Amino acid sequence: MAVPSTLHADFYGFQADLSPLEQEKALQIRDFLEHEVRPIANDYWARAEFPHQIVKPLAELGLFGMQIPETARFENSSVFRGWVAMEIGRVDASTATFVGVQSGLSMNAIARGGSPEQRRTWLPPMSRGELIGAFALTEPLSGSDSARGLRTTAERRGDTWVLHGAKRWIGNATMADVVVVWARDVADRQVKGFLVRRETPGFHASKIDDKQSLRIVQNADITLENVEVHESDRLPLILGFDDVATVLRLTRAGVAWQSVGVAIGAYETALRYVGEREQFGKPLASYQLVQDRLAQCLGNITACLAMCVQVSRMEDEDRQSHAHAALAKGYATSRAREVVAWCRELLGGNGITLSGGVVRYFADAEALYSLEGTRDMSNLIVGRDITGVSAFV
Repeated sequence: MAVPSTLHADFYGFQADLSPLEQEKALQIRDFLEHEVRPIANDYWARAEFPHQIVKPLAELGLFGMQIPETARFENSSVFRGWVAMEIGRVDASTATFVGVQSGLSMNAIARGGSPEQRRTWLPPMSRGELIGAFALTEPLSGSDSARGLRTTAERRGDTWVLHGAKRWIGNATMADVVVVWARDVADRQVKGFLVRRETPGFHASKIDDKQSLRIVQNADITLENVEVHESDRLPLILGFDDVATVLRLTRAGVAWQSVGVAIGAYETALRYVGEREQFGKPLASYQLVQDRLAQCLGNITACLAMCVQVSRMEDEDRQSHAHAALAKGYATSRAREVVAWCRELLGGNGITLSGGVVRYFADAEALYSLEGTRDMSNLIVGRDITGVSAFV
């Protein structure tokens, strides 16, 4: 199967703005995804299992730690990194989420908050896919209000910190070698980051079995019962929740890109279907209502892609704010939700089968709509920026 050098859904030709090397790398990534991930995605999604065999090839493509100087395999821009998230999301949102947790959350947290020794210890093997990371912030009773509502505690006793609490919805956690755990210091009430190894006594991760979105991602409930962590495994440059929010700002933009990929994947599937499926003696694609719906899908995709390109350019220019990332994330996930619903509609009854090719995007878009800050929370971040008044409780 030949892999196209450009995406049909890139209607305004944004790919041309990538450097020649980035375009070459994007094509290599697309080729791998089409031949190694797409053929197995439905099966692993249905079984809610993770295809461990793709980790090493993803690492060899240089997808882990592209934004970090000591692990980047080649020169790349923020726009390219977003483009990669889109390319992966176009084939499988769960794989894109795995890469986002490994590289955008876990490795970014260590790169931005860690000591030189911690960076040397963890980042190179994580970039090679030899070690898997997770990022444990969300809790059973704390999601959108993590800044104020974090309940997991950390108490210092000499050179040891004792962690106690619980986490929920933690991607990669059942297979992670190291988990970046966020806990509130009982002494100064500031949020701090800790590197917790999987084998640490008192640490337990159990898979969440009943979710119906991003099923390939191994999300877990975590319990921390008097988990002892040495001071050398505390991230020393994390001084409070503002530092955590910086990591989240960067990954929110990544989720926006990923959502564009999901919308493109559903759109491309629907476009192929209406070209092949005949009703009343002619292809569905020949009907005005179908063409109108396809144009609406493409309009959403193009608007979101333009927003993502610009917000990533702003990151490269060091002028991306929390509000910029939040607007892109909230808007792109909302529009992707519309696109996947319209595409499912275009496939009729076949749209609710995995073999039809759209329902996996339909279900996965629901998780993207909520994770990394819901649409409502994203809009409140934007609202605070444009009005100067916080509407947070």
